[in-house]
Amino acid sequence: MMFPELIVFDLDFTLWDCGGTWCDCLRPPFVLTDGMVRDAYGRHIHLYPEVLSILDDVDEMGIPMGIASRTDRPDWARQLLELLGVKERFAYQEIFPGSKVTHIKNIASASGIPLNAMLFFDDEQRNLHDLRPLGVHCKVVPNGLNEVLFSKGLEIFA
Repeated sequence: MMFPELIVFDLDFTLWDCGGTWCDCLRPPFVLTDGMVRDAYGRHIHLYPEVLSILDDVDEMGIPMGIASRTDRPDWARQLLELLGVKERFAYQEIFPGSKVTHIKNIASASGIPLNAMLFFDDEQRNLHDLRPLGVHCKVVPNGLNEVLFSKGLEIFA
């Protein structure tokens, strides 16, 4: 099986759930108490249950990872990545308002990895629609990333 040279993930509703909303709709300060990250309203921010295992698998495969997230509060997203203990796992982090096309092109430029050698996971079909014509292999994640969807993404790439 052929594997991607880089795997890129969206954040909201792909890698994590922010209490049923997007991270830029939360209310800081964010606190880590008893292993749980919460915002000022008490909303629980958490990675989907199989995400850590998937990140471990990608690390074992030796494939670098990136984040492509459209948010009005990139500082909050970065803080949440830190509190959830996964920030350092992503070699490329494009977190800012704007098009996923810009995010992915920036990652390609920084990494030297061609667009057609990337696999991207996102919960929004419109983002995948924008990226597929560029050659990016994409998998929609309707309710959070899990092992089945991750495997299907690898199959799409192969």
